[in-house]
Amino acid sequence: MHITHDIIIDEREIHEEFVRSSGPGGQNVNKVATAVKLRFDVAKSPSIPEDVRNRLKRLAGRRLTREGILVIDARRFRTQEGNRRDAMERFIDLLRRAAMKPKRRIKTKPTQASRRRRLEGKLQRGETKKARQKVHRPED
Repeated sequence: MHITHDIIIDEREIHEEFVRSSGPGGQNVNKVATAVKLRFDVAKSPSIPEDVRNRLKRLAGRRLTREGILVIDARRFRTQEGNRRDAMERFIDLLRRAAMKPKRRIKTKPTQASRRRRLEGKLQRGETKKARQKVHRPED
């Protein structure tokens, strides 16, 4: 399965389990296992480069177990096929987002004019607050 031009996942690394789903479906919900639990071992997968693996672990959040297994739970549709497709699409989307290298931030300094404007704003705010204080009159 092609994720990006340099990441190809072997479909044998992906395990699908069908479980009973909650939600719409009437009596069918109690009889047919339509929800899909897609499992992918992120920690041991040879198909993923190390930098993508680290970003994927960060992006997965609570969907990643302590053992490093990504679990995607799909139960949006009433059919196994619909949920299976949904789980695969979400898995591929997550991998593609992890494959994108983040742009490196370029440090910049504030301009002299912006620093001056900031200080003028602070002075103006201080004057406004000073004007709200009680006027202290010297006693005769």
